[in-house]
Amino acid sequence: MIGRLATAAQAGLLIMQTHCMNLSEATELVEAAFRKVSVPVESARSVASALVAAEAEGQVGHGFSRVEDYVAQVVSGKVVADASVSVAHAATTSLLIDAGNGFAYPALDAAIQAGAELAQEHGSATMAIYRSHHCGALSVQVEKLAQKGLVAMMVANAPAAMAPWGAKSAVFGTNPIAFAAPRDNKPPLVIDLSLSRVARGKVMNAKKAGSSIPEGWALDQDGKPTTDPEAALEGTMVPIGEAKGTALALMVEILAALMTGAARSAEASSFFSADGPPPNVGQYLIALKPSDNVGFASRLEDLLQHIESLDGARLPGQRRLAAMAKAREQGIDVPVRYIEAIRNIIDGQF
Repeated sequence: MIGRLATAAQAGLLIMQTHCMNLSEATELVEAAFRKVSVPVESARSVASALVAAEAEGQVGHGFSRVEDYVAQVVSGKVVADASVSVAHAATTSLLIDAGNGFAYPALDAAIQAGAELAQEHGSATMAIYRSHHCGALSVQVEKLAQKGLVAMMVANAPAAMAPWGAKSAVFGTNPIAFAAPRDNKPPLVIDLSLSRVARGKVMNAKKAGSSIPEGWALDQDGKPTTDPEAALEGTMVPIGEAKGTALALMVEILAALMTGAARSAEASSFFSADGPPPNVGQYLIALKPSDNVGFASRLEDLLQHIESLDGARLPGQRRLAAMAKAREQGIDVPVRYIEAIRNIIDGQF
């Protein structure tokens, strides 16, 4: 792996050491790494912005920890650095977006821009993306649609990491789901969840840090609980809600893979390895324009205020909003190990 330190112990030490960076500085640093490996400026900025946004909201498994893996995949050709994104109409309000085996983020940018326009005009739009790649924190994407006044939902499939409940062989990815709704004079309501108990990126992050994972996150190849992140990556992730979690993962698989023409999770190559063909995963987004006739905005506020008034209750996404506010005001604490690896890339040491 690019910039890999000599031992897991050394990596773990530098994971623990952090350096505070403001969001602009962090984005420029990450963008420079992708520009170094010939990713065009617009795409490099799109990828960097998404990774830093994920880091800022606390989803560290989708932030700086991904840069080395992404760069290695560009160098190997698994990710097409200068991929051209194409947007076609499958029907009046249905878009089909070819990511060209490049990064997911430029394709998502194109999908959201075109899909929002359709939803504003016609009341709804669907955006099906194929020949895509890891799409990071889905919250970042659905929030963009909510900021345009739209209710949004997004699903994505990923390389197989989760078995149907009761089985041992992985069929589904962690297959996340995200939802966002606009609010008057307030940040959108944003809900983002992986259908595994934790995102698989957290397991990879633990492996890079040379640390163990909590029991209950994953199973080894024999279907037994493990705290070893390497055994977990070779085994399967534990779903949320047992059988209900894998039923939801099946629903996501149908939307993100079969409705888009992308590879099924069991056919997709790894997001972590530079070896193999492009993963060709899919993302599926739905944008809905709330009707003024039903009083959506006021009724949503009534519902959310009622939830907040209950003892012990809180709205989803509140920790995320707090993390983002802190990141904007104070910057983000980035592991030194990742900063050094990115600077090595910029210096041509890959």
